[in-house]
Order: sequence, then C-alpha cells, then structure tokens
Amino acid sequence: MELQVFYRALVLSLVGVLSTALGALFVVLNPAPNLKVLGLLQGFAAGLMLSISFLDLAHNALNSIGFLKGNLWFFAGVLFFGFIIKFIPEPKFSPPADPSEKKADDGGTGKDTMRKHRRQVLFSGIITAVGICFHNFPEGMAVFLGSVKGLHVGLNLAVAIALHNIPEGVAVALPIYFATKSKQRAFWTATLSGLAEPLGVIAVALLFRSSLNPDILEGLLGSVGGVMAFLALHEMLPLAFDYCGQKQAVKAVFVGMACMSASLYFLEVSLPKEISL
Repeated sequence: MELQVFYRALVLSLVGVLSTALGALFVVLNPAPNLKVLGLLQGFAAGLMLSISFLDLAHNALNSIGFLKGNLWFFAGVLFFGFIIKFIPEPKFSPPADPSEKKADDGGTGKDTMRKHRRQVLFSGIITAVGICFHNFPEGMAVFLGSVKGLHVGLNLAVAIALHNIPEGVAVALPIYFATKSKQRAFWTATLSGLAEPLGVIAVALLFRSSLNPDILEGLLGSVGGVMAFLALHEMLPLAFDYCGQKQAVKAVFVGMACMSASLYFLEVSLPKEISL
C-alpha cells in the first residue's frame, strides 16, 4: 500500500476529529445549543451520505463486479453496521434539567439527590463517548478504503462524516459539562472520542499492506455504501426529524444530496486523472 494513500486517508480522518472538537466547542461556548440547527445539520449530512452511498459507491460496485455481487457486498455492509449499532448507546443532546435549580428537600436530601443525578449524567456521557469511539472506528476504515479508490471518494466520505461528527461532539460534551461544570474536561473528552477515526485508518492500513484486488476493493466500497446508508437512515434522519421537524429535515436531506452530487461532478472534472481514478 502506497504511503501517499495512507497519509491522505490519515489527514482526511483528522478532519473528522476536528469536527468532533467543533461540536464540543459549540457546547462549552453555548451550554444550551440550538437543537434545530443540529437537526438541519443532521438532515444535510444524511443527504450527503445517501448520495455517496447510492449514487457513487453502490453504483460503481454494481457496474464493476455485477448486480448480484454488488448487492451482496452492499447488504453485507448494512448487516455489519446493524450488528455494531446494537452495542452503541443512543446519544442524548438534551440533558435533564439541572437539579441545582430546585429547592433542597427537608433534611438536606436535595444535595444528595443532586450529586447522585450528576453522577448518573456523567456516567451517561462517558458511555456515550465510548460508544462513539466504536462508532468512529469503522468510519475511519471507510475513509481509508475511499482514499484507496481515489481522492474524490475519500474526500466526499470525509466531508459527510465530518458533518455528522459535529452533533456527536455535542452528544459527548453536553452531559460531561452538565455533570462536571468543567469546560476543559467536556471539550477534551469529546475530542478524544473522535480519535478513533484515525485509529480506524491505521488499523485497516495494517490489514491491507499490499495492493487490493480491484474487485475486492469495489466490493468493500459497496459495503461502505451500505454502512453509510444504514447510518443515515437509522441514526441521522430520526434525530433530524426530532430536532427540526419532518418537513425541514426532508428539505435538508435533498439539499445535502444535491450538494454532494454537484461535488462528485466537479471533483471528477477538476482533479487530475492520476489521483481522481
């Protein structure tokens, strides 16, 4: 495997880490984030991922290795991520109301309740951070495989995943900040959870030291398309519906799809052939 491809994928995965940090920064600068904006962002990112999945990755797999094999690889990705998602806690962007705002009960039990509640919220934040680490790991693998195919594939995947990582940063930082009142701890915990993405790049690079068979590469990218489709439909769209409403979310999805389709075209016509593949 060429070092140039590895470094390209590693740099693209670091964009995902920075976007996770951006979501955490959004929390520490504004502890009551605008969930409607997050919902629109989720819908937009879902549109990006659906466009990549069906109009690029799955389409190329079907054309390269045939209809049957392409579908088998695609749904293998769906089943793989469907299994992984069972072990990932659902992120919560809205923590419960701060019990410190309530009056203490008789006998001083209010303070004990507040401390217990903060411990519960802190634990949920830590569990969410661990879950997002496992969630980001296969995304790093996807960025690497896309970079092997070409810069335009890796770049499009990285952009879509980066937009998705901003709400993930919020999901980790918000409960940590609520429980500890420490902006630094909330920010760095969320940022560190994003480092699983470059670790995924390193892991898959070690697994595939030599050049991949073109058919296997197309099949793996078809599986990545299945992962992206599952992620968009199972996680991102429901959150978008909850936070900004169904109509606004659907509009954001189609805007995202249009933007990604335009980027696929312009990247294909503008990049040199030796790197656009």
